[in-house]
Amino acid sequence: MADRNKGQRSICLANGTVMPMDGEEFSFSGSVLAAEGRVRAVGAHPPLAAGAGPAEIAAALGMSLGDFGPETVIADCAGQYVLPGFIDAHCHVGIGEEIFQYEGDDINESTDPLTPELRATDGVNPEDEAFRDARRGGVTALFICPGSANVIGGTGAVLKTAGRTVEEMTVRDPAGLKAALGENPKTVYGEQKKLPSTRMGTAALLRQAFVDAQTYRDKLRQGQKDPDKLPERDLGMEHLLLVLEKKIPLRAHAHRADDIMTAIRVAREFDLDMVIEHCTDGHKIADILAAAGYPAVVGPALINRCKPEVKDKNLRNPGILAAAGVPVALMTDHGVTPVEQLPLCAALAVKHGMTYAGALKALTLDAARILGVEARLGSLTPGKDADIVVWRGEPLSMPAAPVMVLIDGRDVTDD
Repeated sequence: MADRNKGQRSICLANGTVMPMDGEEFSFSGSVLAAEGRVRAVGAHPPLAAGAGPAEIAAALGMSLGDFGPETVIADCAGQYVLPGFIDAHCHVGIGEEIFQYEGDDINESTDPLTPELRATDGVNPEDEAFRDARRGGVTALFICPGSANVIGGTGAVLKTAGRTVEEMTVRDPAGLKAALGENPKTVYGEQKKLPSTRMGTAALLRQAFVDAQTYRDKLRQGQKDPDKLPERDLGMEHLLLVLEKKIPLRAHAHRADDIMTAIRVAREFDLDMVIEHCTDGHKIADILAAAGYPAVVGPALINRCKPEVKDKNLRNPGILAAAGVPVALMTDHGVTPVEQLPLCAALAVKHGMTYAGALKALTLDAARILGVEARLGSLTPGKDADIVVWRGEPLSMPAAPVMVLIDGRDVTDD
């Protein structure tokens, strides 16, 4: 694929309060230079006079004027905050389109409880209004995954929130294999008089899928020695093998504490990398989760007790988990909570005990790490993608609003 950022003009976000999300300093007065779609330089310096030009800014950053280039755009960010774009670590933007009902609902293939062969990217409509809403909320990347009707629902992917095609938007695909425990699969298939109609049935199907994948792997190995023994290609088995080989994690939907523990048992039995999705009862077993080493993508915060398994939802949950040592990212689960309300979800976590720095990192660097995209996203580190948001007001405050949104260094604020 051609580099669509090659030759792009550079932009300098000058004189703002920079929160890079990496390094020892959490925030400082300084500037950020982006060129050809990447973060080129980040530096701290005392506030410069209004209207400072490239020469003054370059000197403040310890660079030469030639590093800026003749067409560098200078954006004065005095009184504003400059951060990496936020990441929604679990949502259904693009596959659960707003406005449309059946026509735009591609979240769940509720015809078979085991559909590991599905790919969320095949259902994403880049013209879904929610991508624009995400940018307006300072969200520049998303993990988009199938829903939780099926025991195994298919793969999810990390996408940017701007682009004409899925191919332009994709950062990592696949980025995880969605699985679900608890009420949803047993309800969907119990009503159809199919397995699973119990939690036992859900766990059994999940285990059997990985046993079948192990058998498929053994046959592939045999086929390397004897081509006559090669099995027919199986797309679902290929996705399960990615999990068995730890190339992608299992993304296990689990609200109730006992369902979380079932997910952990299965992951340990098959030695899988795993992320706990929702983790609503995580606050009850935070020490166990921390010892197990599995991260949690927590939320959505803005829901009521809409079903029995979320009866103990608690806005202190992200802070309790983080304090216990569990890596935490946050989700909107859009369209459960509108994607543009991701900063509000973080603000509520801070209100109920999560540290301010921890909440911002749960939307940036920690989310990127959990999604396996930290080499490109999550911080204003030179060399990473120039996905940058300039905020009017402190980003987690009620009056805050993005005034400039860059994705790959391109201004998509009004797109």
